[in-house]
Amino acid sequence: MEPINEAHMAEPGLAVVEIAACDDQTAFAVQELLATRWATATADHTTRDPGQPGVRLRCYLDVRQTLGS
Repeated sequence: MEPINEAHMAEPGLAVVEIAACDDQTAFAVQELLATRWATATADHTTRDPGQPGVRLRCYLDVRQTLGS
């Protein structure tokens, strides 16, 4: 994965979440759960690290913006 960009954590309430899962379906399910709660910049693909098990996915949250409240 690329290094985390400081702009994505420039102020309180912004977060970078990296998900490690056994497969794409699980990683996207976790991302979807996060997106139902907070404003989320979602990823459209996972990455695989050579020699490491499973997949990784990174998404960006703004926890200051709750949904449905």
